[in-house]
Amino acid sequence: MTLKEKLKSKKFVVTCEIGPPKGTNVDKILQQAAILKGKVDAVNVTDLQSSVMRLGSLVTCYLLKTRGHEPIFQLTTRDRNRLALQSDILSAAVLGIENVLALTGDHPLKGDHPQAKPVYDLDSIQLLGAIKLLNSGVDMTGNELDGKTDIFAGAVLNPGADPIEPEIIKMEKKLISGAEFFQTQAVFDIEKFAKFLKKVKHIKAPILAGVILLKSPAMARYMNENVAGIDVPDTIIKEISSVDKQDMEKKSIEIAARTIKELKTLCAGVHIMPLGWESKVLSLLNAAGGKD
Repeated sequence: MTLKEKLKSKKFVVTCEIGPPKGTNVDKILQQAAILKGKVDAVNVTDLQSSVMRLGSLVTCYLLKTRGHEPIFQLTTRDRNRLALQSDILSAAVLGIENVLALTGDHPLKGDHPQAKPVYDLDSIQLLGAIKLLNSGVDMTGNELDGKTDIFAGAVLNPGADPIEPEIIKMEKKLISGAEFFQTQAVFDIEKFAKFLKKVKHIKAPILAGVILLKSPAMARYMNENVAGIDVPDTIIKEISSVDKQDMEKKSIEIAARTIKELKTLCAGVHIMPLGWESKVLSLLNAAGGKD
C-alpha cells in the first residue's frame, strides 16, 4: 500500500525524516534508510534543511525509491521560482516519486551561505495550488501538459502556535489549495495537542504529529526559547534531568515512545524527526510497540 492508501484506510502511519549529506557520499544515508525499511511507512527527505547546502532532495528520493522505500519529497519555495518548482514536480512524477511536502523554507541567513539570495516567488500555499493544477493537467498559466502528474501533496502545521487562530486559517487555506495530509511541528504536550485537534476537527485531512527525541535538558530548554510553537513541559524537562548523562539516551527513547503511544488514539500517525539520532529510531519504534 502507498502512503496515500494507508492514510485513507485509517491505518496508523509512521514517517521518518532523514537529511541528505553535505557532499556526494550517500553510503551513510542509504544505510540509515535500510534500517528503517519496513519499519516506517514513508521517509521524508529534507530540502536543504536549515538553509544548509547539501545534496538535493529529489535525487536522494530517487535513490531511496529504487531501493524499495516510499519517499516524501520535501520541496521549499526558498530557492526556486515557479518555473523551477513546477519542473521539479514534473521530474519527481517521472521518477515515480508520488509524495511531495510543500514548504516555504528557512531564510538563507540561518544557513551556511548567508549571502545567498532567497527567491520566495511562491509561498507554500501557492505551491500546493501549483501541484493541484499539475495534477489536473495544466501549469500555473493554464498551458496544457503532455502528461499530468499524480502527486499526493502534504503540508506542515504548528499546533503550538500562539495565537493559534492564524495557524488554523493557514491550515484551511492549505487544504483548499490541495493539501491532502499534514505533518506537524514537534508535539510534547499531549493535552494541548488534543485541544488543538478539537479546534480543527472540521478539517478532514489526516494529521501526523511530530515527534523529536530530546537529547538533553539543555536541548529542551533551547527549543522552548528559540523554536516557535515548541512547548516542552517542565515535567518532561525534570524527567530527563533526573537521570545521569549515560542514561539520557534511554530516557529520551522512553519519553518519545510514551508520546507515540498516547498519540495513537488521537491522530492519523506520527512523523519522527531524529535530528542526527537516526540510529535510535528503530529502538524508539520497538519501545512504542511498533508502527501498527
